[in-house]
Amino acid sequence: MKAIILAGGSGTRLYPITMAINKHFLPVYNKPMIYYPLSLVMLLKIRNVLFVVNPSDLETFKKLFKDGEHLGMNIEYCIQEKPNGLAEGLILAEEFIGNDSICYILGDNIFYGHDLMKIMAEAKKEVEERGGAYVFGYYVKDPKRFGVVEFDERGNVRSIEEKPKKPKSNYAVVGMYFYDNKAIEIAKKVKPSDRGELEITSVNEEYLKHSKLKVKLLGRGFAWFDAGTHDSFLEAGEFVATIEKKTGLMIGCIEEIAYRNGWIDKEQLVKLAKPLMKTDYGKYLLELLNS
Repeated sequence: MKAIILAGGSGTRLYPITMAINKHFLPVYNKPMIYYPLSLVMLLKIRNVLFVVNPSDLETFKKLFKDGEHLGMNIEYCIQEKPNGLAEGLILAEEFIGNDSICYILGDNIFYGHDLMKIMAEAKKEVEERGGAYVFGYYVKDPKRFGVVEFDERGNVRSIEEKPKKPKSNYAVVGMYFYDNKAIEIAKKVKPSDRGELEITSVNEEYLKHSKLKVKLLGRGFAWFDAGTHDSFLEAGEFVATIEKKTGLMIGCIEEIAYRNGWIDKEQLVKLAKPLMKTDYGKYLLELLNS
C-alpha cells in the first residue's frame, strides 16, 4: 500500500491567516499541521508517500521533507493546479500508485485515540486482502459541512451524501480513506458536482453501489479535528498541548516514529535533533535515546 496526502487547496476557511501561507504549514501546538497525517501513514509502516500540493507551495514542501531519505522513506510530490476536488488527487497520483492499494489522507485532518492504529491497521489489511473501500464515520453536531453517511436499522450503510442541506444522520465521513486500485478509474469517471468539484463522496458512492464500501464508526474515546476552520484549528492545538503535557509523549513526532520503526538509527536521530536543540522538540528527540 502507498499513501497519498492531499495538501493543496486555498485554505479560504482560514483567511486571512492563509492568504500568505499554506494552512498545512501552520503550527498545531508545536509542529506543522502536515506532520499529523504523515505520522499516521508512518505508524502504518507505509514508506512510500506522495504529497499533492499547490504549484506555489512545492518548494516549501521539498524544503520541509526533501525526498524523505532522512526519515527512511520515499517522499514524492505532484502538483494540483487548482482546487478541483478531493477525488482529483487520486487521478493525479495514478503513476505514483501503480498497481498498489491506497491510503488517502487529507492534510488538515488530525486523529487521536487509544485503538486508532489498531483500527487503521485493520482497514489496511482488509483492503489489501479483499479489496473495496474502507472509510470512517464520526458523530458531529454540524453534519452539513461534511460527507454524511446514513445507516439502516441493522447498521448497514444506506447512503452517503456530500454536504447535504438536510443531513440524514450526524455521522460525518472523516478525511482518511483506504481504497483498492480501482479507485483511480472510479475517480476518472466522477463528474463535477454543483460546486464544480470532483467529490470524494462520489468515489465512495460508487463503491457503495457495488457493496464494496465498509464504514467503521469512531466512537467515544476518539478525537477527530478537521483543522480547516478557525475554531477547529484552535481546538486541535489545545487538544495536542493538553495530551502532550499530561503524558510527556508527543503526538505526530515523525522523527520519533521513524526511529521506533527502525527506519533510522541513533546517529541519524541525533543529526535530526541537533538543529532543534533550542526547543523542547529537539530535547525530546534526544531523550528518546535513553528510553
